[in-house]
Amino acid sequence: MKNILEVKNLQKSYSDFVLGPISTHFPGGVIIGLIGENGAGKTTFIKSLLGIIQSEGSIQIFGRDMNEEAREIKEDIGVVLDNSFFPEVMTANDIHKIMKNLYKNWDPGLFFSYLDKFSLPRNKAIKTLSKGMRKKLEIATSLAHHPKFLILDEPTSGLDPIVRKEVLDLFLDFIQDEEHTILLSTHITSDLEHIADYILFLDKGHIVLEETRDDIMDNYGILKCGIEEFSSIKKEDVIRFLKNKYGYEILVKNSQVLKKKYPKMILDKITLEELMVLLVKGCVL
Repeated sequence: MKNILEVKNLQKSYSDFVLGPISTHFPGGVIIGLIGENGAGKTTFIKSLLGIIQSEGSIQIFGRDMNEEAREIKEDIGVVLDNSFFPEVMTANDIHKIMKNLYKNWDPGLFFSYLDKFSLPRNKAIKTLSKGMRKKLEIATSLAHHPKFLILDEPTSGLDPIVRKEVLDLFLDFIQDEEHTILLSTHITSDLEHIADYILFLDKGHIVLEETRDDIMDNYGILKCGIEEFSSIKKEDVIRFLKNKYGYEILVKNSQVLKKKYPKMILDKITLEELMVLLVKGCVL
């Protein structure tokens, strides 16, 4: 399948932080989960993709160069940025009046159907809405011009579990035709365990892990052992480890092979949150 996103040697430098250089690519029809600590570079990466900040390197979306065709490309991109939206005095009706002049494919019927679906008022100022309602309004706005690529920064923050599941189901429906793609940055890593196809993990401005969700969940694990057992583990089997008062937690790959290699030790399946902690905070043997 043709790549929808291609990034080559992307780099952005600040006085106290450097993103990249980053090179990566993803096909269409997938959900890409972007994870990392606060300050890891996720928002800088997203803003670079969108041309909100100027960065070095090459960015192609839909096979077209963002430096040359940004205006045309953005017609097909829906965006939700964390803590960034319309002025708080505006209403949903005001948003409609603005967006219909910005996007050729703006669909009033679709926009207002999302407002009804999310039980959102049309004439109340954004400042009167709860955080969750604001987030739903952002999502409705991002979808209402029939984008092919959604770029979402914390789209489910502030949503209760029921509405969050509803939104995640909406994202899954969005990619069903295999022509739509989502880049989703979130701290709620359990969401990505259910819907993501790929995981892109940034730390200190660099990619530390880039694999399919299935490969991560199937191949990685946490080996747990006591202090005495730890010395028997081969160095080549240890990716990272953390010591606690009860023993060791060891990040390993090829978990099925190691389960047979160390049959007396506990080998647990890993969550994305545990993977993040071990890769960022863990020690190298």
